[in-house]
Amino acid sequence: MSTSNYNGKIYINPIPTQVGGDGNKGKLIAQLFKKHPNRTPAKTPGPFKADFEKLNKLPKDTLRVTWLGHSGLIIEIDGKRILTDPVFRRASPVQFMGPKRFFPTPVSVEEMPELDAIIISHDHYDHLDDKTIVALAKKGTPIYTSPGVGAILNKWGIPATQIKELDWWQSVDLGDGFTLTSAPARHFSGRSLFNRMQTLWASFAIKGPVHNVYYGADSGLHPLFAEIAERLGPFDITMLEIGASDELWKDIHMGPDRAIEAQLMLKSAVLMPIHWGTFNLAFHAWTQPVERVMEVATEKGVELLLPAPGETYTFNGKGYTNKWWEAFK
Repeated sequence: MSTSNYNGKIYINPIPTQVGGDGNKGKLIAQLFKKHPNRTPAKTPGPFKADFEKLNKLPKDTLRVTWLGHSGLIIEIDGKRILTDPVFRRASPVQFMGPKRFFPTPVSVEEMPELDAIIISHDHYDHLDDKTIVALAKKGTPIYTSPGVGAILNKWGIPATQIKELDWWQSVDLGDGFTLTSAPARHFSGRSLFNRMQTLWASFAIKGPVHNVYYGADSGLHPLFAEIAERLGPFDITMLEIGASDELWKDIHMGPDRAIEAQLMLKSAVLMPIHWGTFNLAFHAWTQPVERVMEVATEKGVELLLPAPGETYTFNGKGYTNKWWEAFK
């Protein structure tokens, strides 16, 4: 059990936080009855396929990232390969309804190259998919997650010896000069309306012998981004969420403008926007997060990394943009 973020009943945020809908139910209901155009692509994006000739050869002393959509990333760092929050089906407790992926994952469970670790940031359905994680876990890959989430994985048949829970600021030595550290985030948890805040949520820093990245997972804006940069940086790439945002729940999903603010605190070379363009989870148009983040990044002088799904980007200190979404609006 975590101690630093647990008040005896629930896990808590670094600063007071309003979870989506709290105190705003009237406004939320009003939004539900309004028309919100272009929330989904006009035509199915893709098909997107990874370059397996490249992906199956893991280079040393090199940083590469392959975006699978939403928050799913294959991070190849200095000779280790790490997967984050893989959700390859509907982000829903049932598979006959609920948010469906706009496009199939570019790398299936069967095609997934050998992994050194899997990170599960928290227990929400758009970050923790039971069928996907159980299938991936069959290879024995170590899973690193937040306090309380391990019990869920264990219930699904994943051995406890395969799972390591990390409280905020706790680190684990992955060997070969690698360190994985859990860091604060401003969010919430729960797989139903009746078990909110019973497990912790987190972000993660992955430090290799040469490179260092920060996976922000889900978070609203908070002042501890500066402390994360000071204690765990400097970072080559920061992956921060920009989608599923709205002023009604700005405390838990920062959206494009606040992601740029967070990036300026984190001070990494390149910002990779994630958590967008894959599921319909908010009222905004599906391309609004990426279009807005590009505008603000230009204003603030922030380098962006925006590859197409399945495209493997090799870090060279500079940003890169593939406007793949334009063809599917």
